[in-house]
Amino acid sequence: MLIIAVAGLELSRDEREWLAHPAVGGVTLFARNFRDRLQVQELIRSIRQSASRALLVCVDQEGGPVQRFRDGFTELPALHGLGRLYASAPTAALERAEEHAWLMASEMRAIDVDLSFAPVIDLARGNRAIGARAIDSQPEVVALLGAAYVRGMRLAGMAATLKHFPGHGSVAEDTHFEHAVDPRELSVLLAEDMLPFREGIEAGAEAVMMAHVVYPAVDGVPAGYSPRWIAGILRNDLGFKGVVMSDDIGMFGASTLESVADRVHAHLDAGCDAVLVCQPQTVPAALGAMEDRTSPVAPPVAALAGRAAPGWQSLADNPHRTEVIARLAMLDAERST
Repeated sequence: MLIIAVAGLELSRDEREWLAHPAVGGVTLFARNFRDRLQVQELIRSIRQSASRALLVCVDQEGGPVQRFRDGFTELPALHGLGRLYASAPTAALERAEEHAWLMASEMRAIDVDLSFAPVIDLARGNRAIGARAIDSQPEVVALLGAAYVRGMRLAGMAATLKHFPGHGSVAEDTHFEHAVDPRELSVLLAEDMLPFREGIEAGAEAVMMAHVVYPAVDGVPAGYSPRWIAGILRNDLGFKGVVMSDDIGMFGASTLESVADRVHAHLDAGCDAVLVCQPQTVPAALGAMEDRTSPVAPPVAALAGRAAPGWQSLADNPHRTEVIARLAMLDAERST
């Protein structure tokens, strides 16, 4: 299936037609789609009314530098603060990780967002795109805190998405704008960058997002184009049974294949269940590519759909939320000092 994007604060006629296409399983929302909470709730209602079947509504609401919805929502600290806290207070860090996840996911579920693409479990080793989004540089710390984050999201009724498999943190390049190559051997990747993924899968994460990184010691194409990575290592070796999704196919790291159609086909043929098309101008070409497929994959929407959640006012009145916000604010205050 495709998870597409739309351009603005309201749906256009063309966008409503895209959402009715049987190959579309959902929408990812961005800051360009957000003015305030009431507006984005109305947009979400419009998205759901545009198809005769269930659609996923998704967002990147990680906290720190990547939080698409801000005004009216809790300003979430970046995940790197969890790793910093773990160095002095491991038990408190695990508690804050679960609470951060619960709060983020609860606020999104309260406005009917199904899925926030989180947590980032790449290692904090200098990648230009990841930065403070990463929890820590040590695999064991990321594994423990990442698993706690998965638990917190699931407590709030949201599936967890581990990203970016098999690990994007140990290369410097930002795949939004650059190609990235990680030359390390598979044995090193297994012992380091992939450890948090193993633990996150064990914790019950329902989805994994692939990296637009080439690991030539394993395969000569980006991981999302690679049956070796998806079917061989992620599915067979790690035993992952959930939903595999691409990163945005409009990123430069995906441009080892020139056309949008080729990128869609390559991801699906390699074993991705969902392909992210985050630039609205490329959606028509992606839909055209799906028309060419003789064996369309059934959209795995149900596995990622949000579970029952209270409305916004019920969440706002919940004293536990107020307590969690205060504790996370202290986490952010520690960063500033």
